[in-house]
Amino acid sequence: MSATRSATLTSPASLLAILAAGAVITACAGARAETPAKGEKPYVVAASPEEAGAYLVRAGSCDDCHTPGWPESGGTIPDQDRLAGSPVGFRGPWGTTYPANLRLSASKLEARDWVTMIRARNDRPPMPWFSLHAMSDRDLTAIHAFLRKLGPKGQPALPAVAPDREPTTPYILFAPVPPKAASASNTPARAPASADANPAIVGGHMAMAMP
Repeated sequence: MSATRSATLTSPASLLAILAAGAVITACAGARAETPAKGEKPYVVAASPEEAGAYLVRAGSCDDCHTPGWPESGGTIPDQDRLAGSPVGFRGPWGTTYPANLRLSASKLEARDWVTMIRARNDRPPMPWFSLHAMSDRDLTAIHAFLRKLGPKGQPALPAVAPDREPTTPYILFAPVPPKAASASNTPARAPASADANPAIVGGHMAMAMP
C-alpha cells in the first residue's frame, strides 16, 4: 500500500498537476491590482506605461482638440495621425490659442521634465491645465510614454493671437448666446461677420469662423 501511494504521488501526471497548480497561483499573485501608497494620488494600472497612457489620452478626450477631425470621425483616426496639433484656433476673451503638437512636445522632454513642465503651466484656455494638475505623476509619465511611442510628427503649434488681433486661420469662437425667449431689447451675441458665410457650422455657444 505504501509503495503504491508513493508511486502515485510521484507519477508524471501528478507532478504536472502540481506544477500547473503552482503556475496558476503564481499568475494570480502577479495579477493582483496595485494599490497606491497612503497619501499617493490614484493612477491607472495597465500592462505597460504606454498602454496606461493610451487609455488616459482617450478617456481624457485629448484628441478632441489636438487631433483634427477626431470628433467627426467618431474617434477612428489611426494612431499615426493623432495628437500632432491643429491649425484651427480657439478664440475667446483671452485671444486665440492653438492646440499644441503633443508628440513634438513629448519628444523634446524627458519624462521628469515633462511632469515638471505640466505642473508649472497654467496658460490660456481652453486647455484644462487644472485637470492635468490633479493627475498623479505616474499618469502624467504614462501619457508621456504613449506620446513617445507615437513619435514626433508635424509642425509646432501656431503662436497665440492677442485678443485685439484678428486670426488669419479658421477658429472656433467661444461666445455665450442668450436663449430665444430673452428680451427683444437684448441683442444676441453673434460670431464675427466672416462666420456668417458658413451658417452650417454656426450654432449653440460655439461657432466656427473663417478669416
